[in-house]
Amino acid sequence: MHKITIDDIEKEPDKTLRYEFDDFMQEFGTDVHADLEFKSLGEFIEAAGKITGKLKLTCDRCLNEFDYDLDIDIDETFAKYALQDEYSQEFELKGEQFVTDLNGEKEIDVYDLLYQSVILALPNKKVCGINCNEGMFASDETNQVHDSRMDIFKTIKIERKE
Repeated sequence: MHKITIDDIEKEPDKTLRYEFDDFMQEFGTDVHADLEFKSLGEFIEAAGKITGKLKLTCDRCLNEFDYDLDIDIDETFAKYALQDEYSQEFELKGEQFVTDLNGEKEIDVYDLLYQSVILALPNKKVCGINCNEGMFASDETNQVHDSRMDIFKTIKIERKE
């Protein structure tokens, strides 16, 4: 279990808890490393840090597997109480910062925070590189570019009407 309690954060002298995550994440099939800092800001907890690791992804163009380097900055805020309640403290959100409502929960699930951060940081279109051949496969026999999925179009007969 990779959870920290709000009490643990509050007990720290500067109300800042440093947390290091170095574990295998089953969903990604790889080890992930994260250096995090959780800081109490009154009614909020701020989580900041960096996630690193290497994922195996499948290219959307050529369907080959490739290594994808993770280098993700985490900057998330947790509201200790329900977001609907009136807060006596004002808090300014920075660009791309998230607020998670703990709704009175006493723990923060670090594993879930890392999982969501990785998922949100993955590219929409996963491409192995700038020189990806876009699904075209080299034929061993002719040394020409050939995509077997296109063979169906070789048999289409088109009648011309003049």
